[in-house]
Amino acid sequence: MTMSQLSAISEVTRQDVEDLLFEEAELLDDWKLDQWLTMYTDDARYVVPPTDDRDADASSSLMLIDDNRMRMGARVDRLNSRKAHREYPHSNLRHLVSNVRLDSPDRDELSVKASFAVYRSRAGRDMCYFGRYRYLLVIIDGRLLIRSKRVELDMTTLRSTGDVGVIL
Repeated sequence: MTMSQLSAISEVTRQDVEDLLFEEAELLDDWKLDQWLTMYTDDARYVVPPTDDRDADASSSLMLIDDNRMRMGARVDRLNSRKAHREYPHSNLRHLVSNVRLDSPDRDELSVKASFAVYRSRAGRDMCYFGRYRYLLVIIDGRLLIRSKRVELDMTTLRSTGDVGVIL
């Protein structure tokens, strides 16, 4: 990351957050998944609720994806291998992130919302996923990291796009 070291979450600017989100998008687009994983804390959580209940709680609802850091690492390992037949060769991806909004910092965390569109091209099919990201960001050792990411899809069905196995 090219930004300077940060000592308090209250020092984080929208530019800092946008740099982080744009870096994440670029790493995913370039299939640099091992580097992408380093953007997350050891206690990270990655959640994609069902399309019919964007506000679903993972403790009481079945999620499309509900990964802790260990499962995120396993997903990266699988996607990086030839064992992920649905992703070998890899999809062409393009992540577009916009409308970044920061809430007031709460203790050591910063809540962030952003809109997204992810274009995916694979095996002659073009797909688009779109919706809103919700992040909790923290500073660890002077570095802005992602503690949690929630991907709320605005689509009413996934039938036309296929699966969400590729990281959104």
